[in-house]
Amino acid sequence: MLLLSTSSLSWYGLHRIFSFAKKAKYDGIDLVLTPKDFDNWDEDYVKSLSDEFALPVLSIRAPHRDLNEKKVDKIVSLAIKLKSQNITFFPPYITDKNTTWYTKYLTKVKKDKNISISIANVEAKFIFFIIPEYKNASLMDIKKITGDTALDISKIDSSTSVDIMKAQKALWNSLKNIYVSDINWPAKWLMPWNAWWWTSYLPLESFLMKLRVSWYGAFITLDVNNKELWVWNEEKVLFNLEYFKKYYEKHFLDIKQTDTKF
Repeated sequence: MLLLSTSSLSWYGLHRIFSFAKKAKYDGIDLVLTPKDFDNWDEDYVKSLSDEFALPVLSIRAPHRDLNEKKVDKIVSLAIKLKSQNITFFPPYITDKNTTWYTKYLTKVKKDKNISISIANVEAKFIFFIIPEYKNASLMDIKKITGDTALDISKIDSSTSVDIMKAQKALWNSLKNIYVSDINWPAKWLMPWNAWWWTSYLPLESFLMKLRVSWYGAFITLDVNNKELWVWNEEKVLFNLEYFKKYYEKHFLDIKQTDTKF
């Protein structure tokens, strides 16, 4: 199932984002929560948009930093209200003092609420070149927390021994969402088809075809820089969204995917 990340159209209001996703015939929304996107936290408002456009919010993405158990409960409440199937969290940032929400509480929430709680990979960044910005954030580490994961392929460093193919293989049986974009270093979160006039770092067509033949049955989410969709031009936005849907269908949907349940 193909989702549109709300962060890909972050300069628009949530109503317009739902409208674009509906017109482009995406299967659902990946709702990205940040501290300043107040509409995105409003359970009743988001539910009203989901009902109005008959477009489900199938996945929710939590903020990257400053989480605690109370905020986790708020996000879970939102997911239950929207009947979302998956919530994606990130490993604690180095400055986060409270980490029990991550190491203990998420597992309890998954069990009690019967909802998929995924942990996403993060970019390998270091302070003073030696101190990792995120704690316990290797692929194997994130897989251990709840047993569910999400893969942002733009955050896989192709200069290391782990490429997107190996990352997918390492997380395979735990993957609930894959965030798709392209890279032309140092630029990231690019539209995949733009790679025709430059050298792409990511073998996206092969990656999607590998998912297809492996019968990957969870979500694929378009997650790009909003400038990539030409957000200042409504016609271009719709054209780009529809174009990516065709790209997705060509390389992934030759074998039909059916009902997605976790």
